[in-house]
Formats: sequence, structure tokens, C-alpha cells
Amino acid sequence: MTFPPLLLITKDPSHPLAHLALRYTRALLAQTSNDDSDNADKNIESSENIKQPLNIFFYADAAHTANRLRWQSADQVNLTQEWQALAEQYQLPLPVCVSTALSRGISDTDNSARHQLHSDNIATEFQLVGLSELTMMMQGNCRLIQF
Repeated sequence: MTFPPLLLITKDPSHPLAHLALRYTRALLAQTSNDDSDNADKNIESSENIKQPLNIFFYADAAHTANRLRWQSADQVNLTQEWQALAEQYQLPLPVCVSTALSRGISDTDNSARHQLHSDNIATEFQLVGLSELTMMMQGNCRLIQF
């Protein structure tokens, strides 16, 4: 059994490594998609083909990526929108550490109500989760790649 790689994204969306994480993810998903279509052509059925090709976790300053109110100039890549498009295309969850998100002013509806905040600002496709999600992703023989 092979475990999908875990991309631990910690850099602010303005950092070059945050852009590299997106490019790496696109390439990996495209490769996995091509491999899956090759296997489908050969009528190979495997439970590993159904598995998620990678795990992603936004932590620390990368939580800013999940802010739907983050403005981006027209000459820059909008990482929030790019991640949302990937998540939608590949049915990919985009978990964000809840404590690092809240400490950076990013909240969902539930946490806004729980902590008496005025509103939420999390972008669609992103979800706030606890660190237990990260530890579950790290179980087994995962390959951790940090950006």
C-alpha cells in the first residue's frame, strides 16, 4: 500500500514557495489523472486508483490563502482562486489549521458564532480543521513535502 504525499504549506500566499506548492500540486494531479486514464483504458481495477492522489494541509501563514477577502493585483496569480479551481476540478479537500487561521483573522461561520466574531471570511472549498487532521495524514509511511 502506498501513501499519498502530504503537502504541508506554511508560506504566505505572497511567498515564492506558496506559488511553487501550487505548481507542484498541478503537475502531480495532472500526472495522476493521466495515469488513471491509462489504467482505465487497460481496464485495470484497483482500490489505489480510487484513493486521493495527495493530501494538502495549510498551516501558519499559509492560512491567508483561505481568506476570501484577500485582494490580489491583476498582474499577480490569485492563489486562493487557483486552489479553489483545483479543489473543484479534482474533488480535493483544502484543510486549514483552525487555530492558525483564527489567529490571522480567518474564520468560518461556526467559529465566528463560537467566538463572537462579526462574520466569516473563509473562501469556498477551504475548511477549518484541527491539527488532528494533520496527524491523521501523517500516519503511516507518508512522504512529507513542506512549502
